[in-house]
Amino acid sequence: MKKIEYKYPSIEVAGTKISIRWVSYPVVSKASICQHQKMSKRSPLYSGHPVLTDLGQAVREARLNVKLSQEGLADQAQLDRSYMGGIERGEHNLSVMNLKRVADALGMQPSELLEKAGH
Repeated sequence: MKKIEYKYPSIEVAGTKISIRWVSYPVVSKASICQHQKMSKRSPLYSGHPVLTDLGQAVREARLNVKLSQEGLADQAQLDRSYMGGIERGEHNLSVMNLKRVADALGMQPSELLEKAGH
């Protein structure tokens, strides 16, 4: 993130010249933050379900085939890195839209991922 530096005129206090400097970082508006701004939790009902673990394994294999890190895939899919790790471990019950994002980032169709998972 690029720092923005603001300089103000110097002042003299008790015979000592003091220059004031304020450093700020750009503010990102809430509208531009991805939908994944909150830490995701495991699916309380389906975490570890065979369908999710098989899908997670299919995502991991496809990710490794295209030589992407979890972080790289998450970035391309516009998902949080920790959420991507949870998908691969079978902890998250993906929405259809998130499955589509992951598949698009891998250059695949969602149906291909489901087929590779055996479902």
